[in-house]
Amino acid sequence: MNDYRILRNIRTGQILLPRVRLCTSYWCHFVGLQFRPSLPADEGLLFVTRSESFVNSAIHMLNMFFAIGVVWLDRNGMVVDKQLAKPWRLAYAPKTPAQFYLEANIGILSVVELGDVLRFDEVSV
Repeated sequence: MNDYRILRNIRTGQILLPRVRLCTSYWCHFVGLQFRPSLPADEGLLFVTRSESFVNSAIHMLNMFFAIGVVWLDRNGMVVDKQLAKPWRLAYAPKTPAQFYLEANIGILSVVELGDVLRFDEVSV
């Protein structure tokens, strides 16, 4: 299985990010984007949890050097919340339980709306 996906908005058919890395392991969840100086504009990190939850989909911004856009999705890929997350803040959590959350550059917040359904297609090699 490829660890990268293409992020599409089902409502518009638009490719939002051509390169989204799946984050499923404990280590990936632990490290995330910490200590990175930046994130390319066309990349993101999709965190996958076992079930919808407030706690398991909460993030912290400690050891982060730049702001990110965070988009929380339910088990069906529907956007249930989105927020601008600023560096060195203790915690951000979704308003509704989420099973997935996407960390990307802040521009992602302007191209997704609450209620949009996002799809992560495998990248063809």
